[in-house]
Amino acid sequence: MKILVLGSGWMGSAIAYDIVRFGKDHQLGLADQNDDNLKSTALKLGGKPELHSVHCQDNAAVAALIQNYDIVISALPYGFNARLTSIAIETKTHLLDLGGNSDIVREQLSCSKKAHSAGVIIIPNCGLAPGMSNIFAMTGFNQFENVDSIKARVGGLPQHPRPPLMYQLMFSVEGLLNEYVENAEIVEQGVRKFVPSLTGLESLSFGDAYGELEAFYTSGGMSLLPEMLEGKVDHLSYKTIRYKGHCEKFRTLLDLGFAGSEPVMVGGGVHTSRELFTELLRKKLTGSDQDVVLFRVDIKGKRNGRVAVLRYEMTDRYDKEARITAMMRTTAYPTSVIALMLADGEIAERGVYLPEQIIHGDRLTNELNKRNLGISKSFKEIR
Repeated sequence: MKILVLGSGWMGSAIAYDIVRFGKDHQLGLADQNDDNLKSTALKLGGKPELHSVHCQDNAAVAALIQNYDIVISALPYGFNARLTSIAIETKTHLLDLGGNSDIVREQLSCSKKAHSAGVIIIPNCGLAPGMSNIFAMTGFNQFENVDSIKARVGGLPQHPRPPLMYQLMFSVEGLLNEYVENAEIVEQGVRKFVPSLTGLESLSFGDAYGELEAFYTSGGMSLLPEMLEGKVDHLSYKTIRYKGHCEKFRTLLDLGFAGSEPVMVGGGVHTSRELFTELLRKKLTGSDQDVVLFRVDIKGKRNGRVAVLRYEMTDRYDKEARITAMMRTTAYPTSVIALMLADGEIAERGVYLPEQIIHGDRLTNELNKRNLGISKSFKEIR
């Protein structure tokens, strides 16, 4: 089949790299409006993908391009996803994306009947969190007679943190601020509710290499899963992992108004506090340290009449040989795996589906471990 990756930035280049390695039976295309990015990525991939220069705001040009492909993977910002869904249905092309905004995902789900009639499948939220975290949460949920709690804890960190925030940007600073500023959705006592991000602080450990860590609520990490499992679990939550002390320091900055939308006069120009803060974070938190992604999903419930905890866990580090960050690997590879499953005929559904509705965690684990992500699965009976 013919597979097109839209966007040749960090995630798009990693998706393309994985398809070149594991999808040799399929023809790959790569599209971007930045010709330098295209050429750079193609050079790293040995010139294997077909290259297409296209402005992604141009709906007609995008439609003319993707109608020549069977599957399109969007590695563009989430603001493109609703429009790409409409174009994919019109051109009868399967579409996967990395998600990132629950309202847009709902808009995509509303197109399910149209996608089904067109004979295509649209799969939003195929990345790390939401994405892999949701797949393991739902797979685990289905292995218990009843479930008390689902707790997902995920974080991308520098391997050698520097004060004061002990953090290095692993994705866009705008995305980071959205996670920290917007409210987080959880399930508590079986009912969905919103809680402020940067609260719910807890300690956790991933072995001696990273010392004592912390985790706290952030928005968007499990997308629509709280809505799907409301009334079916007592507790469901997603928290972001950081080095100790990060939460309190960042919350202090937000409390001081650094992410506010009010205008501020600076050097004769008018900006918002958030615009200035974003630029400062981009300068101060950009670095070259190798990263690590820490991932854990615990599902607690009753299985075979006994209370047990099912744990999915992963520690993934920067790939020195391929020069691909852990955040790129853990976001891009689940997406490329799902795309290749679709290309190989393993996914028969048509319509709009979230990955946790159609992908089994064990199947995903098998494929990701071929890529050395090292995902482990363990059951522990409590009584």
